[in-house]
Amino acid sequence: MKYHLLVISLLIILFSCKQVEPIKNIDSAINKKDSTTIKQIFNLALTQGECYKRLDELTNGIGGRLSGSPQAQQAVEWGEKVMKEAGFDKVWLQPIMVPHWVRGKKEEAYFTINNKKYNVPICALGGSIPTPKNGIEAEVIEVKSLNEAEQMGEKLRDKIVFFNGAFDDTILRTFKAYGGCVGMRVNGAKTTGKFGVKGVIVRSMTHSIDDYPHTGVMSYNDVEEKYWVPGAAISTKAANALSIALKNNPSLKFYFKQSCKTLPDAPSFNVIGEIIGSKFPNKFITVGGHLDSWDLGDGAHDDGTGIVQSIEVLRLLKLNNIKPKHTIRVVLFMNEENGLRGGKKYAEEAKKNNEIHVAALESDAGGHTPRGFSFQATNENKELFLSWKPLLAPYGLRDIAPGGSGADIYPLKNETISLFGYRPDSQRYFDYHHAATDTFDKVNKRELELGAASMTSLVYLLDNYLD
Repeated sequence: MKYHLLVISLLIILFSCKQVEPIKNIDSAINKKDSTTIKQIFNLALTQGECYKRLDELTNGIGGRLSGSPQAQQAVEWGEKVMKEAGFDKVWLQPIMVPHWVRGKKEEAYFTINNKKYNVPICALGGSIPTPKNGIEAEVIEVKSLNEAEQMGEKLRDKIVFFNGAFDDTILRTFKAYGGCVGMRVNGAKTTGKFGVKGVIVRSMTHSIDDYPHTGVMSYNDVEEKYWVPGAAISTKAANALSIALKNNPSLKFYFKQSCKTLPDAPSFNVIGEIIGSKFPNKFITVGGHLDSWDLGDGAHDDGTGIVQSIEVLRLLKLNNIKPKHTIRVVLFMNEENGLRGGKKYAEEAKKNNEIHVAALESDAGGHTPRGFSFQATNENKELFLSWKPLLAPYGLRDIAPGGSGADIYPLKNETISLFGYRPDSQRYFDYHHAATDTFDKVNKRELELGAASMTSLVYLLDNYLD
């Protein structure tokens, strides 16, 4: 009997200690606080959000914003004004010099079979030289890759090379499909110019089969100027039609004409605003997108959505009365599309001023439904970020995993900083990317606001849990 009483007494003492319970309660309390704050951020974004209105101003009010253009300067002035009106602690312009390429008159293209002309939707690639005044006409050689073109060598002489490498539709991550063929656009002219080709045309970088050509940057890099040839993109519908026509008429002639040119570098700016941190004012968390865009559309998804979402992050923090520990900075980067001068300049100045950046987040994947974040970080921080999944999953942010971040924040990379890329659903993104269809009406208001709330929630967590 005494033995049983002793056992019972020991069990009572053991359970009354509750060695594990206090820790669980503390964790639960922290998670509850974070969960409540994140819910408030989403509520305010969806009921008092301003990013859709701001996107309307930027796209419909200003339009395409190619580096060096008057519209790019208008966008700089707009960004500075919006951030000052939002009451950020500090707003300033960071001077940079940017490439200044202009498209000129609308391009023309067609191919002929038995004297019958078939018009082709075409646009010059950014950075291309013009054709001669009267255009170029030549036979066409179709290839599916840079390697194939390289192997053909002298057979390409006096021809127009047609790079017809399509997206791999079996790849679910569309940015990976884009990466699989964008090299043809960027390096097609550089690769073939040495073989005496007359010009290069490229299938547009999109899954969509339509009549809208997609522009984008091309490069001559270190190739001697005597080997430079004009480059252009044709629509996917036209690419399919031309490919079929070539099978039946290998000697058909293709004609295109463009009057683009590169002017001297022009002055421009990154636009920067910040809320100063209460505990670590000299440690920075940066969030941003790129202010420039191509000129065919209004740059709505690429990257107007990233711009207005980034501004909204700081506004939502203020609206929620969240006083960050770190200085939270928004950067509207200039010249991502054809030079990355803005991102490089920002990182250069940060290093020069001995600024400590603990994290950076970029939104440059469109304004569709939020899916999550990819990140580059230390092993220790990876575990921390992955532990936030239960807090973010209720808002559709389930895809949180190591991966790329963004072109403009990548120059900040070092051994300690955590770099994040905002990842919305990408299935429709390349329907509009670099095309005339990238306009305000393609952006859904609620999806845009959910994205802004998602980014704000991540910045809130980073500010709370990083030193």
